[in-house]
Amino acid sequence: MWYWLFKYVLLGPLLWLMGRPKFEGGENIPVDGPAILASNHKAVLDSFYLPLLVPRRITFLAKSEYFTGAGLKGAFQRWFFSSAGQVPIDRTGADAAQDAINAGVRVLSQGKLLGIYPEGTRSPDGRLYKGKTGMARLALETGVKVIPVAMIGTEKMNPIGSKMWKPAKVTVRIGEPIDFSRFEGMGGNRFVERTVTDEVMYALMQLSGQEYVDIYAASLKDKKPIASKTDPDPVVADPATAPESAADTDRLPDTQAG
Repeated sequence: MWYWLFKYVLLGPLLWLMGRPKFEGGENIPVDGPAILASNHKAVLDSFYLPLLVPRRITFLAKSEYFTGAGLKGAFQRWFFSSAGQVPIDRTGADAAQDAINAGVRVLSQGKLLGIYPEGTRSPDGRLYKGKTGMARLALETGVKVIPVAMIGTEKMNPIGSKMWKPAKVTVRIGEPIDFSRFEGMGGNRFVERTVTDEVMYALMQLSGQEYVDIYAASLKDKKPIASKTDPDPVVADPATAPESAADTDRLPDTQAG
């Protein structure tokens, strides 16, 4: 109930007024059944405008810290994310990656739309960065199609570090679903997972018009050395933050934005 109240009554009218959003390619969203919505990520508002314009309900995997905070702020966050139907995942521990995969599989097995940001965090400069392979793992394990989504203009309305929104034209552009059934039975193969991920990122680049950068956005935010292409992918457990433990992994599905 709260999801639809936020969308149509409590928050939606303000978003429509400030962003004057344009929705393109809506016919590419299936009327029912599971799908992965893989979006570029420019601003926190991406997680507001995508659900606002897509007719069907979208579920994101949200970091568990949103559900465990203390005090008034913690209680509000817990209520907000729970009411919006978001699924908490624990980003710590040796099983963090598999637990997140399992959570994503559960959402898709229920015939829902799962929202994912393959870059793993917001773009620090508006460019499109290398995608993480957690999305590919989910697509290969479940066999569902991946639908690329380009968010355009949200970074102007909600720049990184800003506390206030300002009016700006927002466009949500939905690309054609990508079918990876040709890789059936090849889940777990790192080369296949990277191929799937890069194909989605190329589609996002075409849709959004962004310049592509073949490094992880988190490596810039973290100011840590960038791994070479022959190294294992840099670890990151939560898309909203820098790497925090050796248990974190690139193979973790990307959660709700940070």
